[in-house]
Amino acid sequence: MLLTPGPTPVPEFVRKAMADETIHHRTPEFEKIFEQTRELLFELYGMDEVVMLASSGSGAMEACVTNLTHKKALTINSGKFGERFGKICKAFDIDFIEIKHEWNTPVSVEEVVEIVKKDKDIDAIFIQLCESAGGLRHPVEEIAKEVKKINPNISIIADGITAIGVEKIDATNLDAVITGSQKALMLPPGLAIIGLSNSAVAKIEKKSRGFYFNLATEIKKQRTNTTAWTAATTLIIGLKAVLVHLKENGGFEKLYEDTAARAKATREALKAIGCEIYPKVPADAMTTIYSEHAAAIRKILKTKYNANIAGGQDDIKNLIFRINHMGLVADFEASWAVNAVELAMDELGLRTFDGTANKVFSENMFKGK
Repeated sequence: MLLTPGPTPVPEFVRKAMADETIHHRTPEFEKIFEQTRELLFELYGMDEVVMLASSGSGAMEACVTNLTHKKALTINSGKFGERFGKICKAFDIDFIEIKHEWNTPVSVEEVVEIVKKDKDIDAIFIQLCESAGGLRHPVEEIAKEVKKINPNISIIADGITAIGVEKIDATNLDAVITGSQKALMLPPGLAIIGLSNSAVAKIEKKSRGFYFNLATEIKKQRTNTTAWTAATTLIIGLKAVLVHLKENGGFEKLYEDTAARAKATREALKAIGCEIYPKVPADAMTTIYSEHAAAIRKILKTKYNANIAGGQDDIKNLIFRINHMGLVADFEASWAVNAVELAMDELGLRTFDGTANKVFSENMFKGK
């Protein structure tokens, strides 16, 4: 049972869609699939433009940094992936300033506003919607709203790799939102997607940068239902299958509701057996627990209860464990996971198993439905 926050399990209907004959990307047949997929992505994002890249999410992060920072960047670092935006700036000698926090602490609106008011050179802000290193949710929409009041020309770029397909994102004041195929979209790794505002497109066209990750080149090509370079044909076919399935089975709103309910039920179940929720503001993409016994619990879950969950990275590698809620996770799988955590805690002598986790999960997930 794969319950890591990416790659997530690929459903059978998606695997079947991708198992058909390979289609050449410069054909009317594939261009039609590409067009249909783009239309579905516009519905998912609710933004002015969408671009698909044959890369991981990090490629889309690089593309946004290089194409949308014309003067100076402000990066928000509350984890491994916020840190990555700064590393990309360094790699391209792009001037930047960083706000750094512990991995369980979101940035405040006030912190960002204060820096933007003081530093007039900042023209792009890079932040995670969900910082998946610790399962943290930043107040991105609120930050974007306040920054735009100060200077509407500052681009707000949000890493939504573990947020798109998890919750409804208010993109009103966002200029770029990134995601990757291997998260809530339930595909193998290798496809990145960027939603863009009209102002971001204008900024990119005014001064684009790069070759493979030149977004001006891609936008121009993709508006004609093809790509500048070789398309990730199989993944795009799979993406269309995912988005069609979601639309035909309750729509995106149902996906958001189900994910939020599963996340809340999981958090409540684990809190009921004495677990400590790690982030101060948890995202619905995953439940992250802080425990000195995290590594031992993960090992028992994998070897005894057939549940593969993720640990942490760097200094908290063995101090947290993360249970995924992205994608079409079955309710019984989440229920099994919290029950297995309680059993593992019993085996480690942390508490006596009495079925509390499963009971609380079921009460929150099903009672009143």
